Amino acid sequence: MGKNNKEKKEANEKRESFADRQTKQKRKNTLIGIGVLIVVAAIVGYASLHFIEKSTTTQGFGKLGDDHQHASILVRIHGDKFDFSRPDFQVKNAFIHFEGQDGDTIHRHATGVPLGFLFETIKVGLSDECFVFPDRKPEHTFCTDEDYSLKFYINHKKVDSITDYVIQEDDRILISYGNQSQEEIDDQLRELDAQVIRR
Repeated sequence: MGKNNKEKKEANEKRESFADRQTKQKRKNTLIGIGVLIVVAAIVGYASLHFIEKSTTTQGFGKLGDDHQHASILVRIHGDKFDFSRPDFQVKNAFIHFEGQDGDTIHRHATGVPLGFLFETIKVGLSDECFVFPDRKPEHTFCTDEDYSLKFYINHKKVDSITDYVIQEDDRILISYGNQSQEEIDDQLRELDAQVIRR
């Protein structure tokens, strides 16, 4: 009987010793896991901060949020109004965009952001000679030729290009393509003036 008790006692000690080792191993693994998670979190945090800082100053623009200007825009292609209120043109970039399902008001949120960048972000091709819809189809490409011309107006003043222009508060921008008479252009400018700038 004494031998049996001794064997039971040794078996219990082995079990307890095994359980202690398992507990210690689990604790060690948990601490290693926590340490790895802390390191990963620190790396992700640093990378996120670096990305945010880098994305808030890009292409020579000012910092995001250092300015807030609004301008009205009207684009007429052969007399038809181009609709920037569609979801695929809304808030494609934080620096300059259309928002709130409004396709008439441009919002600029940093200094030095030109109109050309707005059109890049919404995938509309714009140059001094051409206005190209995002689908890039030939029938949606409108370039100056012997019959039709692409015209730009900023605050009623005809300009050769708007791609490098940085909007100012309450600007009025007209892009018109076709063979309109000056009277038709004046009608478009009056329409542009009547558009509400939503702030």
